[in-house]
Amino acid sequence: MNYETIRYEIEGDVAQITLARPDVMNALSAPMRAELTHAIQAGGKEARVVVLTGEGRAFCSGQDLGDRETAASIDLERVLRDEYMPLLSALTECPRPTIAAVNGAAAGAGANLALAADVVIAAESAFFMQAFTRIGLMPDAGGTWMLPRQMGIAKAMGAALFADRISAAQAERWGMIWEAVPDAEFEAIWKSRAAHLAQGPSEAYARIKRAIRGAFEKDFDSQMLLEAQLQGECGMTRDFKEGVVAFHEKRPAKFEGR
Repeated sequence: MNYETIRYEIEGDVAQITLARPDVMNALSAPMRAELTHAIQAGGKEARVVVLTGEGRAFCSGQDLGDRETAASIDLERVLRDEYMPLLSALTECPRPTIAAVNGAAAGAGANLALAADVVIAAESAFFMQAFTRIGLMPDAGGTWMLPRQMGIAKAMGAALFADRISAAQAERWGMIWEAVPDAEFEAIWKSRAAHLAQGPSEAYARIKRAIRGAFEKDFDSQMLLEAQLQGECGMTRDFKEGVVAFHEKRPAKFEGR
């Protein structure tokens, strides 16, 4: 597929998807949402790690409101149901680990797109903002589901109501993201993290994602049973056999991952 609003590149076993509308701070247009959905699905098949990042000074400024007349006539329910749900589902259900490398502003739906990734690594100059109430809306794009789970109800409610900027450092302290790193080291660090995951046990990673993402919907006994099932499946993989052999031979494991 030829992409017009994003760049899709594979380097080694890492698929890098770059939001490429820097003139509008990578705002999410309908074509971009469709292209992102397609690219994430492709990355889950063609690579062992999928990375989302932004071009320019922003990661993503959220929904592209366009001109005032067009924005006022948007059917938000339809857009969220038919365009955002497939995009967010592609990201959360991707069989490979996903990283949001947040290079700058992540606002509105752009913030929640980032937070839907498995791991969020942000430059220290980046920030997150649930900007919705500034234009008379409530958080969407999965925000009302993710925020209470990531930062607790009190912080989630404040972030949604006040629409304040949350610095990358604050987001790390609150548990919204994995880490905030110095700008000068940002690219090197996220690429190192991606390379680490690309060399890891992909079969185990897929099951970790399934277990953790579904944990809030299960009671303890049900989660234990799911753990037992998924761990049993891991125990049948070539990765596990290689891991045991490598342990006894005192060398790093070489996981095949496919």
